[in-house]
Amino acid sequence: MLRPARDSDRDLVLGWRNHPSVRAVSLTTHEIQPAEHAAWWAARSGTVLIYEDAAGTPAGVVIFNGNTWSFYLDVEGLGPQLLPAWMRLEKEAVEYAFGTLGLTTLGGETLADNKQVLALHRRFGFRETRRYERIVDGVPKTVVWTERAK
Repeated sequence: MLRPARDSDRDLVLGWRNHPSVRAVSLTTHEIQPAEHAAWWAARSGTVLIYEDAAGTPAGVVIFNGNTWSFYLDVEGLGPQLLPAWMRLEKEAVEYAFGTLGLTTLGGETLADNKQVLALHRRFGFRETRRYERIVDGVPKTVVWTERAK
């Protein structure tokens, strides 16, 4: 289930974002400090959703910015349930984008070496439309833009 984020979720999301596995596949890889996260959180009010697992436990975050989206999960907390959670989150996020938000297209950036997420996106009907270089914390990286229509 996706629900609007609450202020009480802020520090939980920071912990997920700073997990080394999440940072390694993000467009910024440095450890986010609390003040930086608080500013980001305040600027994203209303665009952040929390993914809850079947038991109602917060387990991930989805961020919409217009018709662009991103997400990450509680890698450590989910453990062996990570793959099923990825699939449920993506399904729910796509439904939310085209249903609740009324979008006609949805797209996002993924690092080219994040093959697992690119495969997941393909499974849900996203297609690669372009690749480009982007500096990620001082290092050039290939980014893949994927999108799908309603």
